[in-house]
Amino acid sequence: MCRRSPALLLGAFLAIASAAHADSLTVVPPIQAVRLNAPVTVDGVLSESIWQSAPAETQFVQRDPIEGVQPTLRTEVRVAYDDQALYVGARMWDTHPDSILARLVRRDNSCSSDRFMVFIDPLHDRRSGFYFGVNAAGVLYDGTLFNDSWDDNSWDGVWEGRAHIDNQGWTVEMRIPFSQMRFRRGPNTVWAIDFRRELIRRNETDWIVYIPRKGSGFVSRFPDLVGLGDMHAGSRAVELLPYATGKAEYLQHDPSDPFHHNSHYTPSGGADLRTSVASSLTLNATINPDFGQVEVDPAVVNLSDVESYFQEKRPFFVENSRVFSFGNEGANDYWSFNWPEPTFFYSRRIGRAPEGAIPDTVQFSDVPVATHILGAAKLTGKIGSSWNFGTVHAVTGREQAKLDFAGNNWRQDIEPTTYYEDTRAFKEFAGGRNGLGFMGSGVAREFQDGNLRDELNRSALTAGLDGFHFFDAKKVWVLSGYTAVSNVTGTQARMLALQQSSVHYLQRPGDPSVSVDSGATSMTGWVARAWLNKQNGTHFIMNAGLGAMSPTFDVNDIGFESRANVINGHLGTGWHWDTATPFRKYAQVLLAVFQARDFADRITSEGIWSDQSVTFANNGYWDQTISANPRTVNDRRTRGGPITLNLPFVQWAENVNTDSKRKVYYGLSTYYSITPQAHSFEWTASPSVTWQPMSNFSLSLGPSFDRTIENAQYVDALADPTAVETFGTRYIFAHLDQRTVSANIRVNVSFTPNVSLQTYVQPLISAGQYTNYRYLVRPDSYEFAETPYTNSNPNFNFRSLRGNAVLRWEYMPGSALYFVWTQQRTDQVSDGELEFGQSVNQLVKARANDIFLVKVSYYFPM
Repeated sequence: MCRRSPALLLGAFLAIASAAHADSLTVVPPIQAVRLNAPVTVDGVLSESIWQSAPAETQFVQRDPIEGVQPTLRTEVRVAYDDQALYVGARMWDTHPDSILARLVRRDNSCSSDRFMVFIDPLHDRRSGFYFGVNAAGVLYDGTLFNDSWDDNSWDGVWEGRAHIDNQGWTVEMRIPFSQMRFRRGPNTVWAIDFRRELIRRNETDWIVYIPRKGSGFVSRFPDLVGLGDMHAGSRAVELLPYATGKAEYLQHDPSDPFHHNSHYTPSGGADLRTSVASSLTLNATINPDFGQVEVDPAVVNLSDVESYFQEKRPFFVENSRVFSFGNEGANDYWSFNWPEPTFFYSRRIGRAPEGAIPDTVQFSDVPVATHILGAAKLTGKIGSSWNFGTVHAVTGREQAKLDFAGNNWRQDIEPTTYYEDTRAFKEFAGGRNGLGFMGSGVAREFQDGNLRDELNRSALTAGLDGFHFFDAKKVWVLSGYTAVSNVTGTQARMLALQQSSVHYLQRPGDPSVSVDSGATSMTGWVARAWLNKQNGTHFIMNAGLGAMSPTFDVNDIGFESRANVINGHLGTGWHWDTATPFRKYAQVLLAVFQARDFADRITSEGIWSDQSVTFANNGYWDQTISANPRTVNDRRTRGGPITLNLPFVQWAENVNTDSKRKVYYGLSTYYSITPQAHSFEWTASPSVTWQPMSNFSLSLGPSFDRTIENAQYVDALADPTAVETFGTRYIFAHLDQRTVSANIRVNVSFTPNVSLQTYVQPLISAGQYTNYRYLVRPDSYEFAETPYTNSNPNFNFRSLRGNAVLRWEYMPGSALYFVWTQQRTDQVSDGELEFGQSVNQLVKARANDIFLVKVSYYFPM
C-alpha cells in the first residue's frame, strides 16, 4: 500500500504567486487624555464637568455593513485620568432611544446588544493589550489582546463601568485602575487606544480604526493616547482574594460501605494573590484553590482509543492562558487536516483524578475524585520591550485510597506528590515582521509507593522553538511553525507500557518503522510543523502546511496528544467576497488537498476537501463542507496489532443559523459519513433553538441524535498460536449499531449586571449492540472471517443526567458570592437496544448524587 504522493507542499512553497497589494496603515491623530480636577462618580451619567470640557473624539468610521463610510449615528468619547485610574466617558447618540437593544446577561457573555468597547495598548508594543466594554444594559466585558489580531476573554479585571439610557441615546462611564494593567513607568507616557460602537439593530460597527476586510493587524493600527504625563502610580498594587467555602455532599453508596455515608460536610478556605513584578509582569498565586463554581463536564461515551478532551474552566488556569500557547504565532489562520496537533500545555493535567490502579479484589474503596493542588503560581507579562513571557508552577499532593476487603482496611498510594512547570517566551523583531519564541515544560514525581513507579512516568521534559517570518513589509505572506523535543523517564515496566499505549503502538507487528525496547528507562521524540499563509491583500486565499511527529514523541504528562508517528501536509486555496450586497455580507469558497503518512511511508489518510459559507444580509449563516477520501491504510484499528485498510469514504457536514438578535433563533448542524464498500455510516443531527423573551432571560435547547453503523468495531485481541498470518493473535471485531440521544439545556437569568443565575443540564442515553463477531484474516486488508466470541458481553445501554446551577453575586468589584448545586444520575445495563421511553424512566428512577457549595470571596486591594 505504498504510493508516491505528489510533491504538493514543497513545490507550493516555492511556486507562490507574488504578493498582492495590501492596505497601508491608516494614520489617525493622537487622542488626548486630560487630568481630572474633580472626582468622577461612575454611574453612567455624564454629569461631571470633565465630560463637557475635555476634547471629544468623534471621528468614527463604519466598518460594517459598509466599510469606510460615515456612521449613521454620532458617537463622542473623552478620556481622563488621575493618579489611580483611567476614565472613559462616551455618548452614543440615537434618534430612536426606544430601539436601543439592551440585553442583561452575565459578565463576558456574548449577546446581541448595543455595546461600547475600549481597546488599550499600555505597553505601546503594537502587539498586545487589554479591552474593556459595557453594553447598554450595563454588562461588563473585558479581556486581553495578543498577536496583534487575537483576543482572549478569560481575564477578569477589577474595574467599574456603568451605562445609562436617556432621551438622546445612551452613555457609558468607565473607571479602569492602573493596577489592572502593566505599563512602563516614566515621564511623557504614551499608550495606544481604539474605540468601537456596536449598533445592533442596524448591524453596524463603528471604529476609530478598524481592520479592513482585505487586511490584517489590529493593535498595530491603534492611534496614540497622549497627555498621560508622568506615570508612576498604581505600578506596585497587591490584590489579595481570600475565600471560604462550605460543601455538602449527598452521595449514594452501598449501605455496607465502611467509608461512606449518605451525607458529608466539608468546610475549606484558601486565597488568591495578584501583584505586579517590575512594571510589566503580573504574579498570580493561589493556595488551596477551589474550583467548585465551574460548570460540570459533559458526559461522553468514548469507544475509541483516544482520550476525551475537556475544556479548562478553572479561573486560575483560564486567566491569561493564551500566554502559554505554543506553535501558532504570527499567522491569523492555521488549517489542519488530520494533523494531530499536540496541546503542549493542557492544564487539566494539574489536579486531575488520581491515576494509580485499585486492586480488583477490593470490595469497597474511598478514592479522591481529584488530586489536591497544594499551591500554584504564574508570572505573565512583558520582559523588556518585546518579550512576551509566562511561567506557571504547581505542586499537587500525595493521594491515598482507603480500601476494604472482608472488613480489613488499609491505605494505598494512588498518586504521588507531583511538580508541574511550564515556561513560555516570545520575542518579535523588525517591527513585527519576525518572531522567535521558546517553550519548556517539566513534570517530576516523588514516589513513596513502589507500585506507582511502574504506573506513572518519573519525569517528563519538553522543549521547543517557534516563530514566524513575513516575506514583505505589508505582511501579506507569512511563514510560521515550530519544532519540539520530548523526553520521559521511568522504570522499565513503565516505559514498556508507554511504548505500547494508544499514542504510540510501538509493538505493532510487521511494521519496520516501530519497535519496542523492553530495557528502556527513557523515551525521546520530536515534532515539527510549518505553515505558509496569505493573510492580507486581495480576495485570494492560500494556506499550506507540512509537519512530522516521530513515533516516540510524548507530551501527555503536561499536554494532550492523541497519536504520534505521522507525516502530514495540505495545500489549500480559495476566494472570499467581503463587499456587502443586498443578499449577503460575506461569502467564501475553499478547496484543499491533504495527505498523511506514517514513518513506514504508508498513506494513512488523504483526500480532497471543500467548504462553502455565506453570511446573509439578514445575519443568517450557512456553511457546508464535503470531503472525499480514497482507500488508505489504518494503523490503529487493531489497537497495536497489524495494519488494516481504510475503504473509500465520503464526509459531509452542514451548519445553518438564523439571526441571534431575534427573540427566537434557530440552528441546525448535521454530519454524515458513509463507507459504501464496508456498509458503514454515521449521521448526526443537532438542531437548536434559543428563546429570549426578555432582555435578561434566555432558554436554549440543543438536542442531538446520532446513529453509527460500524462494520469493523474493535472488540478484543486473543492469543492463538494457529493465527500465523496475524502473528499469533486473533483480532476480534464486530458489527456495531450505536444510537445516542442527548441534549444541552441552558437557562440563564440576570437580575442585575452583578447578579446572575446560570443552569446547565445534559441528559444522555447511548446504546450499542455488537453482532456478527469476526477476526482479521491477514494484515494489509479489510478481510474478516466469522468466529464465535463468548469472552464478554460488550453491549451497553448507558444513561446519564448531569447538570448544575450557579447563582453568582458580585457584591462589590472583585468580590463574589456563589451558591452552586450539582447533580448527577447514571445507570447502565448490558442491553444494546435503545428503548427511549424505558431508558428515560430508568434514568429518572436512578438515585441522584447531589453536591451543594457556598463560596464567598473578598477582594483586598493593598
